[in-house]
Amino acid sequence: MSWQAELDELRARQAMAREMGGADKVKRQHDGGRLTVRERIDALVDPESFHEVGGIAGRAEYDAEGRLCKLTPANCVFGRGMIEGRPVVVCGDDFTVRGGSADATIKEKTVMAEQMAHEFRLPIVRVIEGSGGGGSVKTIETTGRANLPGRVGGTQGYWYATINLGAVPVVALGLGSVAGLGAARLAASHYSVMTKKTSAMFVAGPPVVERIGQKLTKQELGGWEVQTRAGAVDHAVDTEAQAFACARRFLSYLPSSVHGTPPVTPCTDDPERRDERLIAAVPKDRRRVYKMRPIIESVVDRDSFFEMGNMFGRSIITGLARIDGCPVAFMAGDPYHYAGAWTADACAKIIRFVDLAQTFHLPVVHFVDCPGFLIGLEAEKTATIRAGVRAMAAISQTTVPWCTVIVRNVFGVAGAIHQPTGRLSLRYAWPSGYWGSLPLEGGIEAAYRADIEAAPDPQAKLAEIEHRLNQLRSPFRSAETFWVEEIIDPRDTRKLLCEFARLAQPLLTPGPSAFTLRP
Repeated sequence: MSWQAELDELRARQAMAREMGGADKVKRQHDGGRLTVRERIDALVDPESFHEVGGIAGRAEYDAEGRLCKLTPANCVFGRGMIEGRPVVVCGDDFTVRGGSADATIKEKTVMAEQMAHEFRLPIVRVIEGSGGGGSVKTIETTGRANLPGRVGGTQGYWYATINLGAVPVVALGLGSVAGLGAARLAASHYSVMTKKTSAMFVAGPPVVERIGQKLTKQELGGWEVQTRAGAVDHAVDTEAQAFACARRFLSYLPSSVHGTPPVTPCTDDPERRDERLIAAVPKDRRRVYKMRPIIESVVDRDSFFEMGNMFGRSIITGLARIDGCPVAFMAGDPYHYAGAWTADACAKIIRFVDLAQTFHLPVVHFVDCPGFLIGLEAEKTATIRAGVRAMAAISQTTVPWCTVIVRNVFGVAGAIHQPTGRLSLRYAWPSGYWGSLPLEGGIEAAYRADIEAAPDPQAKLAEIEHRLNQLRSPFRSAETFWVEEIIDPRDTRKLLCEFARLAQPLLTPGPSAFTLRP
């Protein structure tokens, strides 16, 4: 006697589960320009690598003889797969089954996905659509009771979602309307992506918000422009395929968990490469802006810069890159936005980014062009100084190797934290470096008011004082007293960064950090 009958039943149940919410719901998903959860997982992971867990969990219907008639699967699909040959956990919402709401959810599945990632020290990718297992008004009627938020499975899920931020890389992809708990799961990640036309994210959707007098479409309330500019989501792309590519690329820079170090890959880009354009990249006229991103691209390994959060805190550029094959966290001032001054948003972005670097043992490279904190009424209303000192603390608390390149401005309190305090870090300055406690512009009139007002030609006197002080502010004067260690030819920057990357590698220590990234 064999177990063939039971195996046949298993195959039948698996086939029913793969039908998801039914052909009509699958068609509706496709008509909306969205893939199903199973299509998404297949597109994300390496071919034939997905091993599903709990695939036949759901709500079953039986006839009078106890024979299975129908199986509606739970609206969560999860399991293990491979991305570029490295194991990951993938957990996806099935919107074809009750739109991801609680009455079609088996909470233990999402909890086990997070637990599996934590215990096996594997990255987790959340593919999110709907409320992510959150509530629905209909849930009260279908279950016969009201759900107490956080009860049992919810509390355990929050616990693992929190501790995973300090343990394994967490990627979240918002590929449809994402609300409530789904929105929280999207935001509680190291890297998040939305699709521009087919996704939106909100605490509560338009029908609920309309009750407080705000009549808005999904895109007006929580579309990609709203969420990326607010910093709730890191990136937005045109297609789901691009979202999957972003997830794969982000993970390629990171270890599988904090118990490893970032993977070093072979590099075909010459470490000695010199870009002649760098000698004129920064204008001599300090009132002229310049583009920082081409400078970054010229010193890192070709095509390796992966920017994160480019719509938020725009006076600072953050992203991952490789230098001589070694992953690094790259941060740079952007003079095109507030002349590179640190706003409250920029400080929040810096905190989150350096926490990411610290959590996953990424050396930091900082290209500095910072005239200080943003000033004015708006800066005071947004508590820029409070956000600023938090950014200063985050930078100084890091223990990963750090290399600073002063490109132009370094002023004020924000300028003072261009490298961690209390420990050694490498620092280089370009000849375009310009620094001090305060910028001269606006300060001369206050400091030399009497001299200027007494002069026969006040404007000429102002120009004379400015010229004299600018001569004293030459970076070479600072180098005489070792206030700046090395002034370099900009074309030598890549060579020195490659040396830094190699020096940093033996110093990267696997294991949990004393502090980790919070969303």
